[in-house]
Amino acid sequence: MKDYLVKALAYDGNIRAYAVRTTEMVSEAQRRHQTWRTASAALGRAMTAGVMMGAMLKGDEKLTIKIDGGGPLGPILVDSNASGEVRGYVTNPEVDFESNEHGKLDVRRAVGTDGTLAIVKDIGLRDFFSGQVPLVSGELGEDFTYYFATSEQIPSSVGVGVLVNPDDSILAAGGFILQILPGTEDAVITKLEERLKTIPPISKLVEKGLTPEEILNELFGQENVKILETMPVKFQCTCSKQRFADAIVGLGAHEITAMIEEDGQAEAHCHFCNEKYLFTKEELEELKEAAK
Repeated sequence: MKDYLVKALAYDGNIRAYAVRTTEMVSEAQRRHQTWRTASAALGRAMTAGVMMGAMLKGDEKLTIKIDGGGPLGPILVDSNASGEVRGYVTNPEVDFESNEHGKLDVRRAVGTDGTLAIVKDIGLRDFFSGQVPLVSGELGEDFTYYFATSEQIPSSVGVGVLVNPDDSILAAGGFILQILPGTEDAVITKLEERLKTIPPISKLVEKGLTPEEILNELFGQENVKILETMPVKFQCTCSKQRFADAIVGLGAHEITAMIEEDGQAEAHCHFCNEKYLFTKEELEELKEAAK
């Protein structure tokens, strides 16, 4: 099954819902960054939340998520846009621990809880929208839930999960975001809260082969869900050799001359996708001329 996301309404338009399968997307991130199991779970959860938040945007809008809880993972950065494209990395990918008391990967210990979750949205205006909240859990699902309630004043429930195989490959990944719209009756909210207490973890539903539509049916009942849109999602970086070349030109001819004299070449590295771009002496000479 390919990765994709669905947007829906539930309970006669009272709840806005997003559900997504991200197994291939998280697998691509794991392959590129060679993350260990707990690091993969943390990065995968953040990217899954990020791609759903990106789906809330329009046109060329995009957002950046930074999670810095003071744990051994270091900061997690995720970029996403309205087209279902997402990229991300953890500062220290080689982090893994024994399972926690619930038998799950100890994401909380890896991320830490002494820090913040920050969101910056570029919606095409001169000023960016930014929101920041303290981490309340370190498990990330609860932290994104708290962000929506506190920073955007939208009562929400965020579920994100990643299952990792013993060989560090990704078994299953996915998530949902449910948002209660103004005017929703208490009875509807209570019904949803009770269902969230009993539904299996989202990663288990994905592992069982449930589609995003079927996940929403599990949450609300098929008769209560109206699917609005589906869209593919994928790991996609915006870097290129040309972008790095433009950046080198921006350093100026003097700095490029120093590169040529000291190393005879230059290598650029993208943190988001781990690609490396080599610039030969001849290419640097061309860039130096462009910089003059």
